[in-house]
Amino acid sequence: MSDAVFRLSDPKFQVFASLKETVLAEFFVGVDVGGTTVKFALAQDDGRIFHESVIETDSHEGPDDVINRIGNHVSKIVSDAGGNASAVGMGLPGLVDVYQGVSRYLPNMTTHWKDVPVAEKLSPRVGCPVRLLNDVRMATYGELVYGHGRSSATMVFLAIGTGIGGGIVIDGKLRLGPLGAAGELGHQTIDPTGPMCGCGNHGCLETLASGTALAAEGIRLMLMGLAPNLHDAVDGDPALVTAEMMGSVADRDEPVRDAILKAASDVAIGISNVITAIHPELVVIGGGVAKLGELLLGRIREDVRARVGRLFPTDDIRIEASQLGSRAGVMGAIALASRGLPS
Repeated sequence: MSDAVFRLSDPKFQVFASLKETVLAEFFVGVDVGGTTVKFALAQDDGRIFHESVIETDSHEGPDDVINRIGNHVSKIVSDAGGNASAVGMGLPGLVDVYQGVSRYLPNMTTHWKDVPVAEKLSPRVGCPVRLLNDVRMATYGELVYGHGRSSATMVFLAIGTGIGGGIVIDGKLRLGPLGAAGELGHQTIDPTGPMCGCGNHGCLETLASGTALAAEGIRLMLMGLAPNLHDAVDGDPALVTAEMMGSVADRDEPVRDAILKAASDVAIGISNVITAIHPELVVIGGGVAKLGELLLGRIREDVRARVGRLFPTDDIRIEASQLGSRAGVMGAIALASRGLPS
């Protein structure tokens, strides 16, 4: 178990030391819990970040240990700031009952955190209210409040990483449904005869176009001798194959490029389904796979135009990479802490 803290050093944001020289009427803590790391931010409600740090999740130690260490770290950064946090917003990777503050099922966490009263356990440790949300809905909230969504009333957010998650904004409000689970766009059925998904369904978008699915196809191509440049890039080690690594050799390994374009076409099917249902002004692509840039986005735009262009014009539907990038989740946590759940 490790509580090593790593400072994030993007020069766009003020260093933590400057917070001690700043008089804040109110500040908030954002916590973005992942299977490997937990990200923290201390910020004002306008999105100005004064501190960011990361600790290891160590989920194998169990939910109580993780919650305790999160509480300790929040208390430390708040104490170092010389004040009191008004609220903590926290994203969890799975099904969360946002109204009860309870994790229902976190598939990538040890014990799956079934029915853990996270808010009730954490709030006394940090001395303020704790608000929970699914991690991708939280990233959607971040993009809505601080990113591209500021200028759009209707928006779809799709996070493509280890899995695929999503969120839906209609009339300027993040739609959560009765449990906070609305927007699970990665579990649309794209191919009913496709691979089995962790959710129990077959052919979910997540099984076809996630970073995990892309890497698996990259490994297959490499082991069959069809991706020599990918092989060289990872020294023949399948464990090092990622979607981003595949993107770096796509201009030299045609089968790798084809695999990325196939995944982009599958994503376009999912996006087209949502567009025909709600006709958003904006579709935002986040997550690690979004780093593939125009190779991914160009094919998505092209296929979406071909699929829905005869139903209604698509020129006014923007499909963009996330403006917040890897900070979307923690910025959503700040929005959740400062503004509460969307009503």
